[in-house]
Amino acid sequence: MSEPRIGLVLGGGGARGIAHVPVIEALDELGVRPAAIAGTSIGAVYGAGRAGGLTGAELRAVTLDRFGNRAAALARLWTLRPKKFADLLSSGLGLGQIDPEKILATFVGDEIRATFGELTIPLAVVATDYYGGGAASLISGDLRRAVAASIAIPAVFRPVVIEGRVLVDGGVVDPVPVGALPVEVDLIVAVDIASYPEPAGGKALPGALEVMFGASQLMQQQIAAARFERNPPDVLIRPPVNHVRALDFLDAPKILAAAEPAKEEAKRRIGRLIEAHMAESVRALESPKKRRWLPAVRLRERSRGETA
Repeated sequence: MSEPRIGLVLGGGGARGIAHVPVIEALDELGVRPAAIAGTSIGAVYGAGRAGGLTGAELRAVTLDRFGNRAAALARLWTLRPKKFADLLSSGLGLGQIDPEKILATFVGDEIRATFGELTIPLAVVATDYYGGGAASLISGDLRRAVAASIAIPAVFRPVVIEGRVLVDGGVVDPVPVGALPVEVDLIVAVDIASYPEPAGGKALPGALEVMFGASQLMQQQIAAARFERNPPDVLIRPPVNHVRALDFLDAPKILAAAEPAKEEAKRRIGRLIEAHMAESVRALESPKKRRWLPAVRLRERSRGETA
């Protein structure tokens, strides 16, 4: 009896997305290779890396290499500054004018394959169709451009145009894209890193940028909750990173440490679910009425309130 096909869904949430790494490592340590992956925003970045063949350990190493050294990370960011004042006024680092493709090339580079056709695992990258008013699930063509579109946070990054559609951050309409997996699977493991805002640094009131990102997180929580009611994942992991702000990428080592408990929890819950699925499949095969045809079995954990 073969093991079930696992679909991995990675949600959006800025720097909190670094917490996807321990969950990917959990699957690796269980010996589970996802049959398909769907990702929004930062989830699309890590999803593209895993679908391209990088292991969880390799994704951890890349994350620490790019963000573990504050001075080196700031030096990379400095290379993106506008070279002339006129560039700042037109398409430089002004409000909403940062080029997401340049950011991706600077901090991720060749760690993401150039096209979807080069991937070893089927992947859906979810962005938001700004004028179409819905989610855009990208499954072919230029992978790096698709991921750039998925991370294009409004008021921070410029939108990305793909095949005539103006695309922005996928988290706007689909923060945890459980319905976007590009192929059929038996079980869905989803990682939700959106959270409610928490006070930071003892300040009574948040700053303007914090309000913008915090309001976005509030909306994403409501959207994700509605999606889960219609299409609940079989395992829902929520790493304990609520305290992390959206742009805290330079705190990568601390984020990884904070998310570490999610790894063992994910291993236990996913392992238990795989065992239950295989046991149910064996019972179905042994039943005289079901020997000739065995449908895909979808099981969910008994306790819906349990999260990592």
